[in-house]
Amino acid sequence: MKTKTLKKNKINVVTLGCSKNTFDSEVMMAQLKANKFDVTHESTEDDAEVVIINTCGFIDNAKQESIDTIIRYAEAKKDGDVGKVYVTGCLSERYKSDLESEIPEVDAFFGTRELPRLLKTLKADYKHELVGERLLSTPSHYAYFKIAEGCDRPCSFCAIPLMRGKHVSTPIEELLHQAKLLAAKGVKELMLIAQDLTYYGLDLYKKRALANLLEQLCLVEGIEWIRLHYAFPSGFPMDVLNVMKNNPKICNYLDMPLQHGSTKILKAMRRGITREKTEELIAHIRDEVPGIALRTTLIAGYPGETEADFQEMYDWVERSRFDRLGIFSYSHEENTHAFNFEDDVPQKIKKERSDLIMDLQSGISHELNQKKIGKTLKVLFDRVEGAYFIGRSEFDSPDVDNEVLLKKEGNYVRIGDFENIHIKSADHFDLYGDICSK
Repeated sequence: MKTKTLKKNKINVVTLGCSKNTFDSEVMMAQLKANKFDVTHESTEDDAEVVIINTCGFIDNAKQESIDTIIRYAEAKKDGDVGKVYVTGCLSERYKSDLESEIPEVDAFFGTRELPRLLKTLKADYKHELVGERLLSTPSHYAYFKIAEGCDRPCSFCAIPLMRGKHVSTPIEELLHQAKLLAAKGVKELMLIAQDLTYYGLDLYKKRALANLLEQLCLVEGIEWIRLHYAFPSGFPMDVLNVMKNNPKICNYLDMPLQHGSTKILKAMRRGITREKTEELIAHIRDEVPGIALRTTLIAGYPGETEADFQEMYDWVERSRFDRLGIFSYSHEENTHAFNFEDDVPQKIKKERSDLIMDLQSGISHELNQKKIGKTLKVLFDRVEGAYFIGRSEFDSPDVDNEVLLKKEGNYVRIGDFENIHIKSADHFDLYGDICSK
């Protein structure tokens, strides 16, 4: 029963999961705004006529967060705090029929490629002339920039192809149009994302075209940083390193999920590469682009992972000295190749192994950060928090990496501006500095 007056025409979009979901929500919000809806993103007020939840279905924790969020808004609907609840995104794509029966309070479920149908349900039109337009949910000076959808890789543990489909590259001319629109709005940093950046162009141009795309994006006036996320190691296009080395707009940063450090486990994961080949690739990248920051993600507790396999990964991480690293506990996902195997590593062991890797990485990060003391870094400032202005160097991506902190007292910077910062001290994950005197 409705207990309060809802704001007619107001739609609250709630985004869960990765940066690719953020991108999709921003596209959706631009379409909604063009249809004269009052659009908010993750509003703290429960007064919207419609709530749209863009879900994640990647691993157990992410799925549970999505389910909890759906239930929270289903309850708000029952209490009359919101009008209608719609669910879209990866979880909805993968488990639509189950969700429909288990959470009937939701008015409709939509898959990852059903934005036109969602709009039609809202009596809105899909406006083709808006292709490339987004309503940014990030700070206005940076934006996630999706260059492809889906994935053709056969990784045994991954359900992404089930939810996102086959790899489809966005044409270069369309991406250039999008980049120019973003630059005109004041965006200075593009964070390139895809399930696999390095596969870009194979479907359209019959060759890997990431290097060509980067060269074209570097010509867009107003874009000052271009950052690469989610590169696949097998078949890595080496010409990308030449572009990175020769163009200062491309950050010396590469996010390359490597998943494991044991050749046996990598083979079981169907990654198409060995630990030895991975080490050769890392050495080559570092030789070609000295000072590059390498970020990776790993999985602990894959089926069949023994203490010896884990030790091999631990020793490899210790040798590799990644600048940034994250690790997930293996999640046993239905309809993946690995689901055929017994999930035989207890959850407690998975967590212990994850914690050991992160403890190791914390020490590596601390050592690497100490070496930055006394250096001057170009820093893009993202926000103000407490007593500090908080920004990032070219070696760091938002939300997941190190930050550079500048005391508010005695200093002033504008959010979205670059400043040269002299690093005075550092801890495990953050740097502290002063503005360089002009």
